[in-house]
Amino acid sequence: MSSLYFLSLVLFVVYTGQISTRICRRSLTEWWLTTFLLGAGSVILTGFILSALYQTANSPVWAVSVFITVTILGAILKRLSPSQAGFSIRLLLLERWQTALSWFRGLSTFPRFLFSILFSTLVIIASLNLLLVLFTVPNEWDSMTGHLNRVMQYIQRGTMRHFGGTNWNIDTYPKSVCTLQIYSFLMTGRFENGFKFIHHLSYWTAIVAVFGIVQRIGQNRLSASFFCALAYALLLDFLMQAITTETDIVLTAYLSVLLYMLFTYRTTGTQHTTDNRYLYLAGMAFGIAFGHKITFALLLPSVFVIMIYTVFLSRSLAITFNRTWRLGTSILVGVCLWTLPTGYLKNIEVFGHPIGPPTALKHQSVERAGSVANLFEQGSRNVVRYGFDHVNIDGIRNSSIGAKINHAMRLPLVFVEDKLHMRLDEETDFSIQAFSFDRKFAFYNANPYWGIFGFALIFPLLFLVLIGYIRSTAHVYLGIALLLHFAALSYSAPYDPFKGRYFIETGLFGVTFLALIFLHPRTSVDVPGRVIWKSYVGIVTLLGCLSALMCVFLNTRALPFAWTAPDGIRFPSAFHSDRIRQITIGRQDTYIPYKRFDELVPDKATVALATINDDYEYPLYGPNLSRRLIAINPFEQGLKPIPKGADYLFFDKRIISPIPGDIRLGTDTTMRAMMIVPGEDYYLRKLK
Repeated sequence: MSSLYFLSLVLFVVYTGQISTRICRRSLTEWWLTTFLLGAGSVILTGFILSALYQTANSPVWAVSVFITVTILGAILKRLSPSQAGFSIRLLLLERWQTALSWFRGLSTFPRFLFSILFSTLVIIASLNLLLVLFTVPNEWDSMTGHLNRVMQYIQRGTMRHFGGTNWNIDTYPKSVCTLQIYSFLMTGRFENGFKFIHHLSYWTAIVAVFGIVQRIGQNRLSASFFCALAYALLLDFLMQAITTETDIVLTAYLSVLLYMLFTYRTTGTQHTTDNRYLYLAGMAFGIAFGHKITFALLLPSVFVIMIYTVFLSRSLAITFNRTWRLGTSILVGVCLWTLPTGYLKNIEVFGHPIGPPTALKHQSVERAGSVANLFEQGSRNVVRYGFDHVNIDGIRNSSIGAKINHAMRLPLVFVEDKLHMRLDEETDFSIQAFSFDRKFAFYNANPYWGIFGFALIFPLLFLVLIGYIRSTAHVYLGIALLLHFAALSYSAPYDPFKGRYFIETGLFGVTFLALIFLHPRTSVDVPGRVIWKSYVGIVTLLGCLSALMCVFLNTRALPFAWTAPDGIRFPSAFHSDRIRQITIGRQDTYIPYKRFDELVPDKATVALATINDDYEYPLYGPNLSRRLIAINPFEQGLKPIPKGADYLFFDKRIISPIPGDIRLGTDTTMRAMMIVPGEDYYLRKLK
């Protein structure tokens, strides 16, 4: 049966691709993005319906029903698109391959050098990342406590209805991404790494979208488009999330599709309905993005600025009105279909707020700042903090010598901060973790920022555009969008050293500035001379590629080879490590109790969990994800009775007092000082 389900997954992708050929223009970029949007939208809608019918875990129903949904959606979009017969993807691929070869052969020496090292680096990283996706287990903190934990709960319950989990994220996070993960998991025969498929696909989708956006901005200049797409593929936290189950990379893909549709509309759209398909697809992408994660709200000012440039500006008020009502209607429909059913309304019903309970809001949102005056003061500090965090040779500083070079490079920044008395590391009331000029290895290894591409190229080019030295109307709007999102991240929540993951969305706006290296006469490297400028761009590109390679090969969460980190901790290869060792890599002090639990508890047992918000629960489902777990200490609801059907009780000592006969699993107290959040004193009780 597993092979039949996998075959249905392949057929669904092929079928969706064929429908897309009758919706989009004859463009490989547009076909990919339309297929991604249509496929994701169909699975999400199907998941909402199956949840209401208590069929979330029914593989045969999933296998059939997604075809029905995509057929209906495709028919509607085809009706709204210009009539066309479709096209052959195989022939289009061959044509584009020949175009790319001709372009590369026609490059002068310096651009050919740049693109050779960029393409070579991406091939190495892409090959390794694919192996890591297929052969290493998920192990990110939020996934172990919340994201994947709730996916397994939805599967064992047969529905995505609210149930009250230990971690507040389980019930409060939007559920649309869960539908995509559940579908991939079930259609691959309950393959655990199927949870990562939508994230890895999102990585490539965002890269394709960047290529397409720059094509629209730069009048189809392949050099500018390839350079931006390849640089974005190597922005550090973005490429690291390609192998994880972090949620931000999927939001980035949706945002990239939205931006592509808007920029494409500007270059092809008029008041005529024949080009309005891009407004409808943009509305669909908007609804899916907002339904994916509430942090899309922080992108709304930036998206609105892009809409001004691409949609609202026109030669007459009538044209603007015609465009606006179409876009507004499509966004309204997208929100109704893909945003409202994903959980925000249930959060209002249960918690009185679309995001979640008051405790969560006070911990990691604007409420933590208190007064407006303090929010302005501390948010302004966050702007500077995140700005300083961007000025790091992330990736390279994973090594000891790289960390020393990075420290020396940043000494002038420390000197300036000290003289200006900014108190960046002293003020902590609007910080989840205190700011430090030398962040802990665990922080910058897990969540780096943009690296040298960011502070050495993107930000300088942004500055040159904003002061008018480089004139590019599109980049002025993109620059404003970038700054608005940077400010939104700084003022909307406390400082968090792990926030590099949010800036991959900001990077979508920022990476387009690299197109100016080929598009603008004052900064083009595709002309004779300019030795100093070309040397600078070449060095930055080389270091950017080196950073990307070191970031991936020395990523402690998924190491291809065993390695000892600069802080002295030795990490095993992810390919040779046992599952519990790999899955607890972020909380190594819990390895021993979780390993003992796996050895003592049968694979199909029912286990009651008296754990706390920060505890890893996902590893307890077992190597085959076949144990049934029942949370009896739901977030802020108090301890519940142990259910009669439970075979075992797994608990923290601070939640339930142990009695004679309980097995102490403990925790590794020798590692306590090294842990950001140490594990608890764990116990196991046999109930039957």
